[in-house]
Amino acid sequence: MKTFITINSIEEAERIISENISALFYFSTKSCSVGEALQPKVAALIQEKYPKIKLFDIDLNFSPKTSAHYNAFVEPTILVFFDGKEFIRKSRNFSIFELEEAIERPYKLIY
Repeated sequence: MKTFITINSIEEAERIISENISALFYFSTKSCSVGEALQPKVAALIQEKYPKIKLFDIDLNFSPKTSAHYNAFVEPTILVFFDGKEFIRKSRNFSIFELEEAIERPYKLIY
């Protein structure tokens, strides 16, 4: 199973965006049961359908400046970047199916 790499600073996040063709940032906290339940489902989706996307985890409590920089104030929030640009933003109430549909087209165009 694909695992999430933790990001702790804005500089680290910016470097990741610039160095990778595609990246998924997952904003949540350890105390959010919805976020904790959704995270393995997101990992499974990416591994199965979009294996070239790299996964990154940002804890809202431990990296508030990074979360604020990306306007990710609710949990869970998912941002997907392609070629250094934010293509997808999903927050709070969304399904894995919605995320899959949103990723499908830009992923196929780039890869």
